[in-house]
Amino acid sequence: MSDQRTIKIFDTTLRDGEQSPGASMNLPEKMEIAQALVDLGVDIIEAGFPIASPGDFEAVHEIASNIRGASICGLARCNDRDIDRAWEALKSAKSPRIHVFLATSAIHREFKLKMTPDEIVERAISGVARAAGYCDDVEFSPEDAARTEPDFLCRVVEAAIKAGATTVNIPDTVGYATPSHMGRVISDLVNRVPNIDQAVISVHCHNDLGLAVANSLAAVEAGAGQIECTINGIGERAGNCALEEIVMAMRTRNDYYNVDSRINTERLVPTSRLVSSVTGMQVQRNKAIVGRNAFAHEAGIHQDGMLKEPSTYEIMRPEDVGFAKTDLVLGKHSGRAALADRARSLGYHLTGEQLQVVFEQFKELADKKKEIYDGDISALCEQQIRGSDLTREWSLVSLEVSSGTKRQPNVKMTLAHAGEEHSAEVSEGDGPIDAAFWAVERITGVKLNCKDFQVRSATLGRDAQGTVTVDIDHNGTIFRGRGVSTDTVESTVLAILDAVNRICWKTAQPA
Repeated sequence: MSDQRTIKIFDTTLRDGEQSPGASMNLPEKMEIAQALVDLGVDIIEAGFPIASPGDFEAVHEIASNIRGASICGLARCNDRDIDRAWEALKSAKSPRIHVFLATSAIHREFKLKMTPDEIVERAISGVARAAGYCDDVEFSPEDAARTEPDFLCRVVEAAIKAGATTVNIPDTVGYATPSHMGRVISDLVNRVPNIDQAVISVHCHNDLGLAVANSLAAVEAGAGQIECTINGIGERAGNCALEEIVMAMRTRNDYYNVDSRINTERLVPTSRLVSSVTGMQVQRNKAIVGRNAFAHEAGIHQDGMLKEPSTYEIMRPEDVGFAKTDLVLGKHSGRAALADRARSLGYHLTGEQLQVVFEQFKELADKKKEIYDGDISALCEQQIRGSDLTREWSLVSLEVSSGTKRQPNVKMTLAHAGEEHSAEVSEGDGPIDAAFWAVERITGVKLNCKDFQVRSATLGRDAQGTVTVDIDHNGTIFRGRGVSTDTVESTVLAILDAVNRICWKTAQPA
């Protein structure tokens, strides 16, 4: 075997991942995920698309200014305004990268850009050269490369490298490729582009045919040195190559691929759960590597084999990807230091003020529950991080609920706003949850058009905390709210108020 290659991991959870419908994140959430990605060991973090919105610009700027341990990348189209804006956001980063892209396939040239091949090449050269004038680390992506004519793709890539691109990324933008197809595309570039040795070949595979990981592996086998991926595979449409899957595939089958990454794999499960909680996109139970059933065995034959020798039915150890053998760690007598240590081990970076709030909530929870699990601690930390950037215009003071078979639900609710308390009693709706919506709407005056409502348990057991996520449509914009409590109705009210506060905060911002 030749010397093992180290494949760079380019994480685009904060950019492409956030483009999943309903997966938008606020600034504290993005900062928390960015730090988690550094702890995970990714090489490059694509923090956003600075020209897209003031919020995207702010996120990229703050991540570039405060996050260390990985290159920070911003996306830009091949035009001066985009590239200038990207550099403005990135310039405080210790290791900045500008990622410029331009569509190259015939269908994009004809119908989207309405440009000739020569014009495409000229635009690509101009964009890369402008980015290279700002920083030494420039990535160029010929969008829809997998459907671009091989001759023209080689021509564009050669020109981009000559103009200053240090990474050339080959996107399968619409998830059209198959493994053999993707392997041929990369092999073509390796064999036909004269200056290809002056740049790292990257791939960005979408999962429309369920082949994103397989296509990425085929690209690595053909010579690619960087993989673009997201936590849990989130992203446009069917998503992207899943970071946890591609990383463990390379590590587990190192005997075949002879490659690895610098990912700290024990952080995979905590990072997956953080992203799932922040985005509200739950991980399916049978999801490879990080799903709840990924290392579960029910069949008798499997169980017998596992008892005799785990490797009979497990090709990876659960501990290697971050599953803990023991979950129960804290109780009502545990102190603030123990909680802080456990929060850090779960991947949360709390300020002193945030830790104090979480500790107080932890003590309250410990009085209700005999046993505190990692999931409980994660739920408390995530709730605090999620709401830390908002002025809490509305907060819950008290709640009384009564309901029963063939009787109208009744909700008595008191909310605080600007130092004053406001109360309402509602006896309508299809049940206590519906009545809670009516009560919040009546008190706050905010119209609540609920588009999605999800309830899940933070841990196992009858006394588990219920995590409620609601999506509220307000004037055509979706606002997500999240609440956690051992009482499902109370967690629903907290989730509704979280969304209401986001609506109020957004409404108060200048147009």
